[in-house]
Amino acid sequence: MSRKAVGLAAFDRSRLTSAQFASHGSNLRTTHASSLSTQLSVFRSLLQQFAQTHAKDIRSNPTFRAEFGRMCAAIGVDPLASSSGGGKEGGSLWSQLLGGSVNDFYFELAVRVVEVCGQTREENGGMIPVKECRQRIMKGRMEGAPEITDDDILRAVLSLTPLGSSYSTPKIGSKQYIRSVPKELNTDQSDVLSAAQIMGYVTLSTLVLNLKWSRARAKTAIDDLVAEKQFPIPAQRERQESPPPPWCVQLSTKVVRDQKTRGRKHIAVRRHGRNRVVKARAEVMKAETTTQQQQVYDATPPPKRQELGDDVAP
Repeated sequence: MSRKAVGLAAFDRSRLTSAQFASHGSNLRTTHASSLSTQLSVFRSLLQQFAQTHAKDIRSNPTFRAEFGRMCAAIGVDPLASSSGGGKEGGSLWSQLLGGSVNDFYFELAVRVVEVCGQTREENGGMIPVKECRQRIMKGRMEGAPEITDDDILRAVLSLTPLGSSYSTPKIGSKQYIRSVPKELNTDQSDVLSAAQIMGYVTLSTLVLNLKWSRARAKTAIDDLVAEKQFPIPAQRERQESPPPPWCVQLSTKVVRDQKTRGRKHIAVRRHGRNRVVKARAEVMKAETTTQQQQVYDATPPPKRQELGDDVAP
């Protein structure tokens, strides 16, 4: 039976064992890396053969093009990403396999997406549904142009990533949107903070009702403020106070930009609101009183008429 080493010999043996394990692990990693490189080269050649065989269908058929893109994404290949090689090998996978036509198609589509987002930014605050963007692009295309799908729009936006742009495709609920504004404080977030300064709180329904925003636009503005810790979320209460009337929020949001007269105008708005409530309540009470008097008058029987002969004694 072998005896365990003690003293300095034990440390030497432990160091030798660790070095052997490290060397064996390095050899395994090298073997696996070479095997994966061989498999990737084989797959790349097969993918190139498939793409060249069905190049016409990929260019013309949007459904086939989308399925080809999903197949590449499932195995971790990004067709729009540029390879690390130089020269002819430096283009994207689309340009290498199918030529420059499909590659240019996505770049041209990305330019149209940027134009549509810029034209509609005042309407939607930089949050446009992918479906609406596709419909607007299709309206401006010539007859006979290849059909585009939502998947093409998403890939076109993805092609803008190397430019360092602020375009992204968040998914809110069941809809996919294109966001064309950076995450710095934008006008929507400024309006939300202005309303919160006056009211003390804001809700999605308040923003949708008063500012005429879509629910996705309001939710995005609030979520960004919460993520940046500029908009705290209070604890939920069992009974929350009813929100102020819509016109009060609109007036308060408009006057908050004027720092000098903000307080006086806000007080005037509140007084005007109370006066409207008191006036409406008085009109309701007056109408109820008139109705009650009319009902009493209708229920009272008319007095009997006395004939002249009834007052004469016999």
